[in-house]
Amino acid sequence: MDRKLIFLDIDGTLVSDMKAPSAKAAEAVRKARQNGHGVFLCTGRNMAIIGEDITGVGFDGIIASAGGHVEVRGQVLFDHVLPEKTIQECLSVFHKHRMYCRIESPEGIYIDPQMEALLKEAKPDKKNSELIRMQKEIETGIAMQTYDQYPQNGAYKICFTATSLNDIEETKMYLEDRFSYAVHPYENSSHCFNGEIIPREVDKGKGMEQICQYFGVDMKDTAAFGDSMNDYEMMKCAGISIAMDNACDALKSMADYVCESVWDDGIYHEFQRRGWI
Repeated sequence: MDRKLIFLDIDGTLVSDMKAPSAKAAEAVRKARQNGHGVFLCTGRNMAIIGEDITGVGFDGIIASAGGHVEVRGQVLFDHVLPEKTIQECLSVFHKHRMYCRIESPEGIYIDPQMEALLKEAKPDKKNSELIRMQKEIETGIAMQTYDQYPQNGAYKICFTATSLNDIEETKMYLEDRFSYAVHPYENSSHCFNGEIIPREVDKGKGMEQICQYFGVDMKDTAAFGDSMNDYEMMKCAGISIAMDNACDALKSMADYVCESVWDDGIYHEFQRRGWI
């Protein structure tokens, strides 16, 4: 049996609606590891909001903050915090264009009050796992603080919301040379558009490369599962890319394969098909 390093996005892939992994998803991870495969989380979440209900399943490592933090068995391989000067520049551009932000730093999550209000009113596309996750975080009381409490020591990334796609486009002339934009799916009638900016020198795919180098494994022996556009780089880098059936159309069109949805335990069934469990 050829050993694989398997990378799993969390929201919309391993879990749905901020719930714990299903019994079958957890079983798939455990059995694959017992069979000699490495299984890793590869998420846009920062470490502060990856709960024990997820880490307790047991993983060989974590790529968090969309590649900004990489660790293997508790050993940090990479940690990239954007300097505060850059964070303030980005916030200034977004606020000038009527966009509201969420700052994800090592200390926690800090959010514009207007963003929280917009999220509460939004009716997300069912394929927009990122917006659904942020709504569930507010509903369930995940620890978040207002922007005026942000300690201004730098951050991993910034998420944004806007009421106009044109506002998002206008900010690109200031930031797109240094950041990749991931704009998540939206309904045609949407009045809430959400996304995130990721430093061009940091992404999930580069995090995978670091883990492969650590274990001495070729990238062709990796597999990646995802559902949204912040998974694009890891899917592009992986030896095998698998999109969930609930994934956005753009990701499904570039993936090598499409498995069942997160609600139908797609990870479990795909692990079975490939003989990993």
